[in-house]
Amino acid sequence: MVGAPSRWERRVFLALSTAGAVVLAGCGGGGSQDLGHVHALGVDPGDGALYAASHHGLFRIQPDSEPQRVGDSEQDMMGFFIVGAGHYLASGHPAPGEDQPANLGLIESTDAGQTWTPVSLSGEVDFHAIDVKQGSVFGHDSQTQQIMVSSDRQSWERRANMALVDLAVSPNNPQFMLATTAQGLAHSADGGRTFFVISSAPALQVVDWSIENLIVGVGPTGTVGASSDHGATWTRLGTVAGVPAAVATNGPQEVYVATDLGIYASTDGGRTFQLRHSLTPS
Repeated sequence: MVGAPSRWERRVFLALSTAGAVVLAGCGGGGSQDLGHVHALGVDPGDGALYAASHHGLFRIQPDSEPQRVGDSEQDMMGFFIVGAGHYLASGHPAPGEDQPANLGLIESTDAGQTWTPVSLSGEVDFHAIDVKQGSVFGHDSQTQQIMVSSDRQSWERRANMALVDLAVSPNNPQFMLATTAQGLAHSADGGRTFFVISSAPALQVVDWSIENLIVGVGPTGTVGASSDHGATWTRLGTVAGVPAAVATNGPQEVYVATDLGIYASTDGGRTFQLRHSLTPS
Protein backbone atom coordinates (compact mmCIF):
# COMPACT_ATOMS: atom_id res chain seq x y z
CA MET A 1 0.00 0.00 0.00
CA VAL A 2 1.11 3.55 -0.62
CA GLY A 3 0.72 5.30 2.69
CA ALA A 4 1.51 8.89 1.78
CA PRO A 5 1.22 10.84 -1.46
CA SER A 6 4.91 11.67 -1.34
CA ARG A 7 5.69 8.03 -2.21
CA TRP A 8 4.50 8.84 -5.70
CA GLU A 9 6.09 11.91 -7.23
CA ARG A 10 3.72 14.82 -6.55
CA ARG A 11 4.71 17.31 -9.25
CA VAL A 12 1.02 17.88 -9.72
CA PHE A 13 0.94 21.45 -11.02
CA LEU A 14 3.74 20.73 -13.49
CA ALA A 15 2.08 17.50 -14.59
CA LEU A 16 -1.30 19.07 -15.10
CA SER A 17 0.32 21.85 -17.07
CA THR A 18 2.03 19.25 -19.21
CA ALA A 19 -1.27 17.45 -19.64
CA GLY A 20 -2.55 20.57 -21.30
CA ALA A 21 -0.02 20.00 -24.06
CA VAL A 22 -1.30 16.44 -24.47
CA VAL A 23 -5.01 17.04 -24.07
CA LEU A 24 -5.79 20.67 -24.74
CA ALA A 25 -3.58 20.92 -27.78
CA GLY A 26 -6.18 18.73 -29.43
CA CYS A 27 -8.46 21.77 -29.76
CA GLY A 28 -7.79 23.00 -33.26
CA GLY A 29 -7.24 22.05 -36.85
CA GLY A 30 -5.29 19.35 -38.56
CA GLY A 31 -6.02 16.72 -41.15
CA SER A 32 -3.38 14.08 -40.51
CA GLN A 33 -4.33 10.42 -40.93
CA ASP A 34 -2.45 9.64 -37.72
CA LEU A 35 -4.10 9.72 -34.30
CA GLY A 36 -2.39 12.89 -33.13
CA HIS A 37 -3.25 13.34 -29.45
CA VAL A 38 -5.27 10.57 -27.79
CA HIS A 39 -7.91 12.01 -25.47
CA ALA A 40 -9.86 8.95 -24.33
CA LEU A 41 -9.93 5.17 -24.55
CA GLY A 42 -12.68 2.56 -24.35
CA VAL A 43 -13.37 -1.09 -25.08
CA ASP A 44 -16.51 -2.05 -26.99
CA PRO A 45 -18.16 -5.03 -25.26
CA GLY A 46 -19.55 -6.13 -28.61
CA ASP A 47 -16.32 -6.78 -30.50
CA GLY A 48 -13.87 -6.53 -27.60
CA ALA A 49 -11.74 -4.02 -29.51
CA LEU A 50 -9.98 -1.03 -28.05
CA TYR A 51 -11.02 2.37 -29.42
CA ALA A 52 -9.04 5.59 -29.14
CA ALA A 53 -10.73 8.98 -29.39
CA SER A 54 -8.16 11.33 -30.83
CA HIS A 55 -7.41 14.71 -32.35
CA HIS A 56 -8.08 13.22 -35.80
CA GLY A 57 -11.16 11.12 -35.12
CA LEU A 58 -11.93 7.68 -33.70
CA PHE A 59 -9.56 4.76 -34.24
CA ARG A 60 -9.82 1.02 -33.65
CA ILE A 61 -6.63 -0.27 -32.03
CA GLN A 62 -5.93 -3.95 -32.63
CA PRO A 63 -2.81 -5.93 -31.63
CA ASP A 64 -0.15 -6.34 -34.31
CA SER A 65 -1.80 -4.00 -36.81
CA GLU A 66 -1.94 -0.31 -37.55
CA PRO A 67 -4.81 1.74 -36.06
CA GLN A 68 -7.85 1.83 -38.31
CA ARG A 69 -9.96 4.96 -38.59
CA VAL A 70 -13.63 4.42 -37.79
CA GLY A 71 -15.98 6.30 -40.12
CA ASP A 72 -15.07 9.24 -42.32
CA SER A 73 -14.95 12.12 -39.85
CA GLU A 74 -11.65 13.50 -38.55
CA GLN A 75 -13.42 15.44 -35.81
CA ASP A 76 -11.40 16.28 -32.71
CA MET A 77 -12.88 13.98 -30.06
CA MET A 78 -12.09 15.37 -26.63
CA GLY A 79 -14.52 13.43 -24.41
CA PHE A 80 -15.54 9.86 -25.28
CA PHE A 81 -17.37 7.02 -23.55
CA ILE A 82 -18.57 3.59 -24.69
CA VAL A 83 -22.05 3.07 -23.27
CA GLY A 84 -22.59 -0.41 -24.74
CA ALA A 85 -22.00 -2.51 -27.81
CA GLY A 86 -21.76 -0.11 -30.75
CA HIS A 87 -23.17 2.74 -28.63
CA TYR A 88 -20.82 5.67 -27.99
CA LEU A 89 -21.07 9.21 -26.62
CA ALA A 90 -18.52 11.92 -27.35
CA SER A 91 -17.79 15.63 -27.46
CA GLY A 92 -15.22 17.90 -29.05
CA HIS A 93 -14.82 19.92 -32.24
CA PRO A 94 -15.54 19.38 -35.94
CA ALA A 95 -12.80 18.65 -38.44
CA PRO A 96 -11.72 21.51 -40.72
CA GLY A 97 -14.33 22.05 -43.41
CA GLU A 98 -17.16 20.33 -41.56
CA ASP A 99 -20.28 22.48 -41.26
CA GLN A 100 -20.83 22.17 -37.52
CA PRO A 101 -20.51 24.43 -34.45
CA ALA A 102 -17.06 24.86 -32.98
CA ASN A 103 -18.20 22.97 -29.87
CA LEU A 104 -20.09 19.79 -30.70
CA GLY A 105 -21.82 19.44 -27.35
CA LEU A 106 -22.93 15.86 -26.70
CA ILE A 107 -22.92 13.65 -29.79
CA GLU A 108 -23.92 10.00 -30.15
CA SER A 109 -23.15 7.02 -32.35
CA THR A 110 -25.22 3.84 -32.44
CA ASP A 111 -23.22 2.19 -35.23
CA ALA A 112 -19.87 1.79 -33.48
CA GLY A 113 -18.57 5.21 -34.48
CA GLN A 114 -19.32 5.08 -38.18
CA THR A 115 -21.69 8.06 -37.95
CA TRP A 116 -22.49 10.64 -35.28
CA THR A 117 -25.65 12.57 -34.39
CA PRO A 118 -25.97 15.70 -32.21
CA VAL A 119 -27.85 14.99 -28.97
CA SER A 120 -27.77 18.23 -26.97
CA LEU A 121 -25.67 21.30 -26.06
CA SER A 122 -24.54 21.77 -29.66
CA GLY A 123 -22.48 24.94 -29.96
CA GLU A 124 -22.46 25.39 -26.19
CA VAL A 125 -20.35 22.78 -24.45
CA ASP A 126 -17.00 21.05 -24.95
CA PHE A 127 -16.80 18.05 -22.64
CA HIS A 128 -13.21 17.00 -22.03
CA ALA A 129 -14.30 14.16 -19.75
CA ILE A 130 -17.43 11.98 -19.98
CA ASP A 131 -18.64 9.12 -17.80
CA VAL A 132 -21.93 7.24 -17.89
CA LYS A 133 -23.20 5.29 -14.90
CA GLN A 134 -26.66 3.91 -14.17
CA GLY A 135 -28.18 5.82 -17.07
CA SER A 136 -26.84 9.26 -16.13
CA VAL A 137 -24.24 11.14 -18.16
CA PHE A 138 -21.55 13.07 -16.30
CA GLY A 139 -19.42 15.57 -18.20
CA HIS A 140 -16.87 18.26 -17.45
CA ASP A 141 -17.20 21.33 -19.66
CA SER A 142 -13.83 22.84 -20.52
CA GLN A 143 -15.49 26.19 -21.27
CA THR A 144 -17.04 26.79 -17.83
CA GLN A 145 -15.09 24.23 -15.76
CA GLN A 146 -18.42 22.90 -14.52
CA ILE A 147 -19.48 19.33 -13.92
CA MET A 148 -22.76 18.73 -15.73
CA VAL A 149 -25.16 15.81 -15.22
CA SER A 150 -28.13 14.57 -17.24
CA SER A 151 -30.46 11.59 -16.89
CA ASP A 152 -32.14 12.11 -20.28
CA ARG A 153 -29.19 13.62 -22.27
CA GLN A 154 -31.34 16.66 -23.04
CA SER A 155 -31.70 18.62 -19.81
CA TRP A 156 -28.59 19.24 -17.76
CA GLU A 157 -27.85 20.19 -14.17
CA ARG A 158 -24.72 22.21 -13.51
CA ARG A 159 -22.93 21.15 -10.36
CA ALA A 160 -19.42 21.87 -9.01
CA ASN A 161 -17.23 24.41 -10.74
CA MET A 162 -13.66 23.15 -10.61
CA ALA A 163 -10.60 22.62 -12.78
CA LEU A 164 -9.88 18.95 -13.34
CA VAL A 165 -8.18 16.65 -15.83
CA ASP A 166 -10.31 13.53 -15.47
CA LEU A 167 -13.35 12.22 -13.63
CA ALA A 168 -14.73 8.77 -12.79
CA VAL A 169 -18.08 7.76 -11.32
CA SER A 170 -18.84 4.73 -9.18
CA PRO A 171 -20.70 1.95 -11.04
CA ASN A 172 -22.68 1.09 -7.90
CA ASN A 173 -23.61 4.55 -6.65
CA PRO A 174 -23.45 7.54 -9.03
CA GLN A 175 -23.33 9.87 -6.03
CA PHE A 176 -19.68 8.81 -5.57
CA MET A 177 -17.25 10.46 -7.96
CA LEU A 178 -13.50 11.03 -8.24
CA ALA A 179 -11.72 13.90 -9.97
CA THR A 180 -8.02 14.42 -10.64
CA THR A 181 -7.07 17.99 -9.77
CA ALA A 182 -3.96 20.08 -9.20
CA GLN A 183 -4.61 19.83 -5.46
CA GLY A 184 -4.78 16.03 -5.54
CA LEU A 185 -7.36 13.31 -6.05
CA ALA A 186 -10.76 14.67 -4.99
CA HIS A 187 -13.85 12.71 -3.92
CA SER A 188 -17.52 13.63 -4.07
CA ALA A 189 -20.29 11.82 -2.20
CA ASP A 190 -23.12 13.99 -3.53
CA GLY A 191 -22.96 13.46 -7.27
CA GLY A 192 -20.36 16.09 -8.03
CA ARG A 193 -21.85 19.00 -6.10
CA THR A 194 -19.02 19.20 -3.57
CA PHE A 195 -15.55 17.64 -3.42
CA PHE A 196 -12.82 17.09 -0.87
CA VAL A 197 -9.20 16.11 -1.49
CA ILE A 198 -8.18 12.62 -0.38
CA SER A 199 -4.96 13.38 1.47
CA SER A 200 -3.89 9.72 1.54
CA ALA A 201 -4.14 9.28 -2.24
CA PRO A 202 -1.17 9.58 -4.61
CA ALA A 203 -1.05 12.21 -7.33
CA LEU A 204 -3.10 10.99 -10.27
CA GLN A 205 -3.66 12.43 -13.70
CA VAL A 206 -6.22 10.05 -15.22
CA VAL A 207 -8.57 7.62 -13.49
CA ASP A 208 -11.15 4.96 -14.35
CA TRP A 209 -13.75 3.30 -12.09
CA SER A 210 -14.47 -0.16 -13.46
CA ILE A 211 -17.74 -2.07 -13.30
CA GLU A 212 -15.92 -4.44 -10.93
CA ASN A 213 -15.72 -1.48 -8.52
CA LEU A 214 -11.94 -1.22 -8.91
CA ILE A 215 -10.40 2.21 -9.41
CA VAL A 216 -7.31 2.38 -11.63
CA GLY A 217 -5.31 5.60 -11.87
CA VAL A 218 -2.12 6.78 -13.53
CA GLY A 219 0.21 9.33 -11.96
CA PRO A 220 1.97 12.20 -13.73
CA THR A 221 5.14 10.16 -14.28
CA GLY A 222 3.35 7.04 -15.53
CA THR A 223 2.96 5.07 -12.30
CA VAL A 224 -0.20 2.93 -12.34
CA GLY A 225 -2.10 2.15 -9.15
CA ALA A 226 -5.37 0.62 -8.01
CA SER A 227 -7.83 1.18 -5.17
CA SER A 228 -10.85 -0.80 -3.99
CA ASP A 229 -11.98 1.57 -1.22
CA HIS A 230 -13.11 4.71 -3.09
CA GLY A 231 -9.55 5.97 -3.43
CA ALA A 232 -8.54 6.00 0.25
CA THR A 233 -5.69 3.48 -0.11
CA TRP A 234 -3.75 2.47 -3.19
CA THR A 235 -1.66 -0.43 -4.40
CA ARG A 236 1.20 0.52 -6.67
CA LEU A 237 1.29 -1.54 -9.87
CA GLY A 238 3.27 -1.07 -13.09
CA THR A 239 4.49 1.91 -15.07
CA VAL A 240 4.14 3.31 -18.59
CA ALA A 241 6.37 5.74 -20.45
CA GLY A 242 5.29 9.30 -21.16
CA VAL A 243 2.74 11.78 -19.84
CA PRO A 244 -0.62 10.05 -19.27
CA ALA A 245 -3.65 11.26 -21.23
CA ALA A 246 -6.23 8.47 -20.76
CA VAL A 247 -6.87 5.20 -18.95
CA ALA A 248 -9.54 2.54 -19.46
CA THR A 249 -10.27 -0.84 -17.91
CA ASN A 250 -12.06 -3.86 -19.35
CA GLY A 251 -12.89 -6.59 -16.88
CA PRO A 252 -10.66 -7.36 -13.89
CA GLN A 253 -7.41 -7.82 -15.83
CA GLU A 254 -7.30 -5.53 -18.87
CA VAL A 255 -5.92 -2.00 -18.40
CA TYR A 256 -5.15 0.41 -21.23
CA VAL A 257 -3.20 3.65 -20.92
CA ALA A 258 -2.53 6.35 -23.51
CA THR A 259 0.36 8.75 -23.06
CA ASP A 260 2.08 11.23 -25.35
CA LEU A 261 4.43 8.40 -26.37
CA GLY A 262 2.06 5.53 -27.02
CA ILE A 263 -0.91 3.35 -26.17
CA TYR A 264 -0.10 0.60 -23.68
CA ALA A 265 -2.00 -2.58 -22.79
CA SER A 266 -1.93 -4.78 -19.69
CA THR A 267 -3.55 -8.20 -19.31
CA ASP A 268 -2.51 -8.74 -15.69
CA GLY A 269 -4.43 -5.97 -13.97
CA GLY A 270 -1.89 -3.22 -14.63
CA ARG A 271 1.21 -4.91 -13.26
CA THR A 272 2.99 -5.09 -16.62
CA PHE A 273 2.34 -3.27 -19.90
CA GLN A 274 3.12 -3.82 -23.55
CA LEU A 275 3.29 -1.05 -26.13
CA ARG A 276 0.30 -1.39 -28.46
CA HIS A 277 0.96 1.65 -30.68
CA SER A 278 3.66 4.35 -30.70
CA LEU A 279 2.77 8.05 -30.77
CA THR A 280 4.94 11.05 -31.53
CA PRO A 281 4.80 13.77 -28.85
CA SER A 282 4.25 17.33 -30.03
